[in-house]
Parts: sequence; C-alpha cells; structure tokens
Amino acid sequence: MQYSRFETEMQVRPDDIDMNQHVHNSRYFDYVLAARYDQMEKYYGFPMEKFLSNNFAWVISKAIVEYKRPLGMGDHFIVNTGIKEMLPKGCIVSFHINSKKTGKVCCDGEFHYTMINMETGRGELIPDWIREHYSI
Repeated sequence: MQYSRFETEMQVRPDDIDMNQHVHNSRYFDYVLAARYDQMEKYYGFPMEKFLSNNFAWVISKAIVEYKRPLGMGDHFIVNTGIKEMLPKGCIVSFHINSKKTGKVCCDGEFHYTMINMETGRGELIPDWIREHYSI
C-alpha cells in the first residue's frame, strides 16, 4: 500500500546548537517527533490526544538516522515524513530533513513505532479504525 507524505517547516533555535556550532544530533529526533505530532492532527485528523483518550500511545522501538549535512543557528528546514510500512503492532515512518535554503538533505532515516496499550504498557494490535486514519 502507498501512503502519503507530509511536510512541516521548522527553524533551528539557539538551544538546538551544540559546542560545534551546529544542531546537536539528538535534536533531529525532536524535529521528527514534533513534525509527526503536527502532521497527525493537521493531515490525518487524528491528534495524539485521541490516541491517549483511547489508552493508546506510540513508542519508538528502533531508530535509524543518517546525518549528512549540518544545520546551523536560525536555519529553516523542512521535515518530510510518511508511513513506509504498517505492521500488526506498529509502523515504520521514514523521514528526511532538508535545508530550506539549499534543498539538500541534512538528515534522513526511519523510526519504527510500536503502538502500546497505556494500561498494560505492552504492544497491541492496531485496530482497523486507527489504520483507516493512516491510509491516506
């Protein structure tokens, strides 16, 4: 199945910068998570609060990240994400972060998400009504 991809524009903040004067590697995780949070509500019409009210949450079980070019103070960038594959208890989301100025990829990779039941803390099969929201 083919899934849609979405974009969120962001800007590097002063607290994102490390001692080497570029974005600290851990911030790229934050950028992808913030973009997905935004995109869940804006494009899927299914905000994180809806998962939580149904006792579901997403956790990252695996992350693959390749850093290609640094972002610096004040740089604008685009976080592009999309579901690569739906699994019984989760999904794989691929992403790339591009410099808005140059259009070049600064970082890309994928996050493997597992849907958990908030009451048990265990992975749970994704119900069909949730899958429908992601099948755009």
